Order: sequence, then structure tokens, then C-alpha cells
Amino acid sequence: MLCTINRKIMALVQKISKQNSFILLIVFAWFPFWAFATSKQDTLKINLANAEKTFMDSNLQIIAQKLNVDATRALIIQAKLYPNPNFNFTQAAYHPETNKWFELGADAEEAYQVSQLIVLSHKIKKQVHIAESNYKLAEDNLYDLLRTLKYGLRSTFYNIYYLQQTAKVYQEEIDALKKVVAAYKEVQGKGYVAESEIVQVQAQLYSLQSEYQGVIDNINDQESQFRLFLQTKPNFYYIPEVNNTLMDQDVTTVSIKTLLDSAEAHRTDLMIARDNLLLAHQNYTLQKALAVPDLTVGLNLDRHGSYYTDFNSLSLGIDIPIFNRNQGNIKNARILVDYNKADLELTEKTTDEQVARGLQKAIDADRLYKEMDTGFSHHFDRLAKEMLDNYMKRNVNLLTFLTFYDSYKQNVVQFNTILNNKVAALESLNYLTGTDFYNK
Repeated sequence: MLCTINRKIMALVQKISKQNSFILLIVFAWFPFWAFATSKQDTLKINLANAEKTFMDSNLQIIAQKLNVDATRALIIQAKLYPNPNFNFTQAAYHPETNKWFELGADAEEAYQVSQLIVLSHKIKKQVHIAESNYKLAEDNLYDLLRTLKYGLRSTFYNIYYLQQTAKVYQEEIDALKKVVAAYKEVQGKGYVAESEIVQVQAQLYSLQSEYQGVIDNINDQESQFRLFLQTKPNFYYIPEVNNTLMDQDVTTVSIKTLLDSAEAHRTDLMIARDNLLLAHQNYTLQKALAVPDLTVGLNLDRHGSYYTDFNSLSLGIDIPIFNRNQGNIKNARILVDYNKADLELTEKTTDEQVARGLQKAIDADRLYKEMDTGFSHHFDRLAKEMLDNYMKRNVNLLTFLTFYDSYKQNVVQFNTILNNKVAALESLNYLTGTDFYNK
């Protein structure tokens, strides 16, 4: 639509340019500011499924981690490669009898050597196992990043939704009080309304506006975080669309044992801890293998450097492990095995405790939600209108009027908080178990 409007303006500019170049200059000076103001903010409705799809396609952290997985997989190829053979050529630089430099021909002294390093103790096989484990670790890090970011995305999505519901209530109350203040100003000084009453209504209005601005600031912070998850431009403003049956989910349909078993099988931080322990064992095995020297095999041909022409020989070479037997690296690797064992045990115990506590929080949030009177909010529009009319007709006093609005505001704020807490508890259980038991 903006492009259509811009085309119309450009057509108008062309028409004006034929009549007055000065007017054209003014239009061009004003046009960029108009275009910016028109496209300053785009409001978009979005559901969770579309948000997750955009997140998966656009999030740069995910893209970068996927590239890291591909890079790690390439190292498996490298680990399988054997050392290259070595070719060595030697030629006499100066012949003292013929006084020639770098003499060529049948009488020249030349030596050729081809050698190959033979890797012993299955070092290449052990290096391949480590490369494969590093690839598995990179994949698990990707899944852990996905798990963490999706949890953040979903939490932010629902935070925005319930904050926006709260903001609507503030806006309704502010609009109602503005009507009262406007009506009072029309009769101010005529003795119909006490000045102290006007001051109280204005004070209540200013208090609501201050609280409302705090809610708006919170929404804008959450919107900013949401845009970062989706990697969208700063001028996008999202209105989440939430399924009305969201609150019908029963927390107790999944047993604690099922939750713990799922966490044991699917928690990516547990997988990472296991990967690190496996890598520590594999590195320890490799370091012990590196203490075994490798063998170098060579074939040699020397034209005139021996007691007969064209001397052929086979050479074998191996380091003598007297001083360096890789002792430090072996000890380091053994300690890292013990360290990763302790880390895995700590992660397992932490996981069990987190799942148990997460389930208890979800049960508490669900119980509190069920104790709420969900039907009250549906009648507020009628009650608010009646209260406002009765107050303007002086059928109720100022205290009753202000108390009603303040009580309803507190009720709705708490109600939205309880709803959000239940959603957050369910999302937390999904995150803690690594499984979407509670689909939204």
C-alpha cells in the first residue's frame, strides 16, 4: 500500500514540476520525512507456529551454529587421512675432481629417498572417534541452543500477549477518567462539583497514566527481545494471537516419572555432559597411544655415494621413548575424565531437582488459576459503563467510583499475571524435560 501511495505522490510531483520548479524542491525536501513517518511502525498479528517458523528460518545464532556443525563434520574427513609420503632428492653441489658445480650426468652424485610414516597403536582410528564425538557434541550444542532460544521465544510471546491485555484495561480506565475530567472542566467554577473532587479524579488519572506507561515500557522491551529472536526490523510491532483453549490443559496428565524419564532421554545439557565424558575417555586413550612412537620406512638410492654404484637400501626409523613418553598429557587426560564424571553426575542431579520443582510450580499455578473467577472480566464493560453513568448522575459517590475502577484494575492485572504464570510453568516443564508435553 505504501508503494502505491508513493507512486501517486511521484506522479503528482512530475505534474507539479512542469508548473513550478520551486514547489518541486519543497516537495522533495518534505517527501523523505513523510515516507519515514508513514512506514515508521508495522503492526503484525502473529501466532506461535508462525513465530517459530520465522525464528527457525531467520535467527542468526541458529544459522551460525548450523555452520559450526558442518565445519566440525569436515574434521572427520581430515582425521581419517594418513600422513603423506615424503620424497627427498640430494645432489652434490661441487665436484672437486672436475671443479664443476651441480654436475649432471652419469658420473654425478645423486641420491633419492622415498619415506612413509607408519602410524602405530591405532592412532588414526582413535582420532576419527574423537572427531566423530566432536561432531556429535556440536550437534547437541545446536539442539541445546534451539531448546533455550525456543523457550525464550515462547516466554516472550506470552509475556507480550498478557501485558497487552493488561494495557487494554489501563487504557479503558484512563479513557473513562478523561471523560470525567473533561465533563468537570466544562462546569468548573459554577459550583456543581467541588474542586477537591476534581483534584482526586485527576490524581487518580495521573496515577493510572504513570502505571500504564510502565506497562507500555515493559511491552516495548519484550517486543524488542521478540524482534531479536525473529531477526526482524525495529519498526515491527507484534500482536500475539493465543488459542483460547490454552488454559484447559491439565498439568497432572503427565506423571513425575514420565517427566524425569523424558529429561533423562532428551535434555540436551545432559547429552552435552555425556559427550564431554566420552570425549575425555577417548582423549585419554589417544594420549596413551601417542606415547608409542611411530615408524618411518624409507627406500633409498645413492648413485655414487657408496663403495659401489647405485647403492639401494631400506631404512627404518623410530623414536626411542626415553625422555618424552607423553606423561603430562596422559595425566591431564586422566584427571579430565574424573572431572567430567563429576560434572555429569551434578548435571543429572540438577536435572531431577529442576523437573520436580518445575512440576510443583506448575501444579501451584494451575490450582491458583482454577480458584479465579474467570467470568468476572466478561461483565466489566457493562459494569464499568453503569458505574460511570451512575457517578455522572451523582447516584454513587466519588469514593465508590474510584474504588470500583481501582479494584477492577487490580483484579485484571492479577488475573493476567496468574494466566501468564500458568503458561510460563507449562513452558518451563517443556524446557526442563526437553519434550513438548504441553502443546500450545
